[in-house]
Amino acid sequence: MNRWRNLMIRASGALALVAAVLLAACGASSGVDGASSATAAQSVAAAGAPLRRQGAFMVDADQRVVLLHGVNVVWKLAPYYPPATAAGFTAADADFLAANGFNAVRLGVLLAGVMPSQGVIDQNYLAQIDNIVQLLAARQIWVLLDFHQDQYNQQFQGEGFPDWAVDSGGLPDDAKYGFPLDEFVSLALNAAYDNLWSGAAGVEPYYRQAWAAAAGHWSAQPYLLGYDLFNEPWPGTQWPTCFELECPLFDATLQEFEQQALAGVRSADTAHLAFFEPQQLFDFGSPSNFSAIDDPALGLSFHDYCSAELLASTGLPDLPDCDISEPRTMGNAAAQIAAMGATSLLTEFGASDDLDDIGRVTELADQNLIGWTYWAYKNFDDPTGNSAEGLFSNDADLGTLKTAKAKLLIRPYAQAIAGTPRSMSFDTTSLVFSLSYVPGIATAPTQIFIPALQYPQGYAVTVQGGQVISAPGAALLQVANEPGASLVQVQVTAPQ
Repeated sequence: MNRWRNLMIRASGALALVAAVLLAACGASSGVDGASSATAAQSVAAAGAPLRRQGAFMVDADQRVVLLHGVNVVWKLAPYYPPATAAGFTAADADFLAANGFNAVRLGVLLAGVMPSQGVIDQNYLAQIDNIVQLLAARQIWVLLDFHQDQYNQQFQGEGFPDWAVDSGGLPDDAKYGFPLDEFVSLALNAAYDNLWSGAAGVEPYYRQAWAAAAGHWSAQPYLLGYDLFNEPWPGTQWPTCFELECPLFDATLQEFEQQALAGVRSADTAHLAFFEPQQLFDFGSPSNFSAIDDPALGLSFHDYCSAELLASTGLPDLPDCDISEPRTMGNAAAQIAAMGATSLLTEFGASDDLDDIGRVTELADQNLIGWTYWAYKNFDDPTGNSAEGLFSNDADLGTLKTAKAKLLIRPYAQAIAGTPRSMSFDTTSLVFSLSYVPGIATAPTQIFIPALQYPQGYAVTVQGGQVISAPGAALLQVANEPGASLVQVQVTAPQ
């Protein structure tokens, strides 16, 4: 019965997506010439189809470069999915994200939920996660399924892996300092990671099996972005060799583990993107040494943090390392995707109310033409986080939005670009947004999200090399390339 129920949900979801795109196309076609009808038909056919990698970028079925702005939705406490309550995740949350231009969610799927007993997939857990997937997909929000873990298991003040997967070699439980300090000092925790990576714990084939089950469950899902294979892999006792240094031996071990997870995914789904994650100290500026991987739908999921997050609960200012390590991490990511043959997504940053840090990283992402998912949408009583992570002062009340933080994250950006982007920027003071790109073969228009939060009185647009085809003041600004244009430049400003 569950299988038939899921098939019916997916079928109705797909119909709803087509209907939504048809309605949007009808609205967009009013006042536009007949060319928009062909574009609308093309977009209907492409709705929710898997994104592909093209060089360093993701592209949609209309051959447009896609940029993603989103959030993390990860419930780390049993039963490892957010409840359908105001403090959890409901249709109201999905509506909030869609209305504010967030077109991606990195959704936590924990091994402890997928396989609570060794070798046994919990279909009910997958169905509970699927409820959230359907809420998001129905609003055309891309979903990245994230096998999330931090500090391995509750025994170590963390989460992610089930009890049966813990092998700390009989060492006494010495985790007592919380996340992330236990990673540096707990002998038992580091032994558990060592035994995972070496294969001594015997977890790898079950991890692969769990990914095969997840990919099989969602392989036909519209608006599925793909699979994030392992959140923040900790090197175990090898961590000193990776701290601000290259650690090729561990990176080779990690690559082999993630390639086994990838094999599980590819046994059920060869179309959607699969994202490798580098070892955790990459997040703070250390390089990664993954080598080329023969897979056409490969991505790098990386995080960009600095002292701002470690000092979030103290009220102390950022240390100078933030201005150094965060650009370095962006550069390391660019080097790593070139070596792997992959696209990339910044899947975590922020995790605090530090506006300087959030502003700095979002600006870096724009400069590097990289999409992102902010950590985190809500606090969700995060056992390895802090109370400042979320977008709201009260998880149960969307009216408690932290406005200053929101204005940094709910920002204008190009969601789909009919060409190869050259630059994108947004000045949070002057409210000037700029985009330039070289037109490509895409006939569907460039689509730019313009938030009312930034432009409550509307906005003005100037375009060179293209023509605005959307209605004045539309939340989704659409630009059609002019025939023969070699460069398209778009500038959005607040009305004077």
